[in-house]
Amino acid sequence: MSQYYQLQKSPWAILGGIFDKENIETKLKELEQISLKENFWKDKNLVKKTVKQKKIFENILSAYKESLRDLTNLKDLYALASEEKDEDTIQDCNKKIDQILSKIKKSEINCFLSGENDDYDIYLEIHAGAGGTESQDWADMLRRMYMKWFDKKKFNFEIISEHKGEEAGIKSSIIKVEGDYLYGLMKSESGVHRLVRISPFDSGARRHTSFASVWVYPAVEDDINIKIDEKDLRIDTYRSSGAGGQHVNTTDSAVRITHIPTKIVVQCQNERSQHKNKETCFKMLKARLYEYQMQKKEEENQKELTSKTDIGWGHQIRSYVLQPYQLVKDLRNKTESTNPTSILNGNIDQFIEEGIKNKKWKK
Repeated sequence: MSQYYQLQKSPWAILGGIFDKENIETKLKELEQISLKENFWKDKNLVKKTVKQKKIFENILSAYKESLRDLTNLKDLYALASEEKDEDTIQDCNKKIDQILSKIKKSEINCFLSGENDDYDIYLEIHAGAGGTESQDWADMLRRMYMKWFDKKKFNFEIISEHKGEEAGIKSSIIKVEGDYLYGLMKSESGVHRLVRISPFDSGARRHTSFASVWVYPAVEDDINIKIDEKDLRIDTYRSSGAGGQHVNTTDSAVRITHIPTKIVVQCQNERSQHKNKETCFKMLKARLYEYQMQKKEEENQKELTSKTDIGWGHQIRSYVLQPYQLVKDLRNKTESTNPTSILNGNIDQFIEEGIKNKKWKK
């Protein structure tokens, strides 16, 4: 019945609430005008950003036109099959409309990614909460989940910094990730994530609750004007930690920078060169300060920033329950999955997509 109703509607009625065609065409014209300006090709950052945005909007428009064509053809076929009472063709049409609507849903997500910073790459920080080995193992599980998702999406990523737990897992980790509209996709993942399970580290096989925080912030471009005063910084160097072997560093090449006024701390240890680690730290600090300024302008984001200071009860955005039952539930938009194994293996698209929509409708 639902498929029949959908096919009676005009293709525009189905697509009109999803694709803002005129707005997208206007944005493409604006980007075209930017690319025609004198000295455009001399500004590498502007070229990179413009080409990236143009590609995204062209893909959205192309998907719109393809979906419109498919829906129009399907509606005509359905009308003909109905006149001839061709039940086999009608059933095929019903299956096809589901496939088209599924494709439209994927395109719909791209339409939501129009925020000021949505097209930026990201830094992803994960910190274990209180609880020692339990929380550190949970932080490592979360990192693995996200890295599997990055692999599925073919996003490039590298671990910038890592502090391992004494027995298992990680105390903290920072990952730089590159890909189309990553900040727009991932920003709703910021918050505290809660795990409930039978502990593999408890000889009594008791159920434990663990917490870890996730923080996503944009890797801002060099043209963003953020002033950093050297007198506001404390710069520390230390020896990089690692798993041993060829990755052991015998010099104090790792760098930690503390921005004293905001108490923001960044660190990098993935390079053998202290100079390169320091350079990466300054880029990260610039990104963090930019996000800090943006969050001060938005009351909602400011509340989220405050919640990150307490990684525990009452601040979680999502719960992952492995025992006594199986459930992953986002506490903000009520999205659920009864297959936590799949979720922890990186199949998190449903949570990413609902997070994007939820943020959009709140604006």
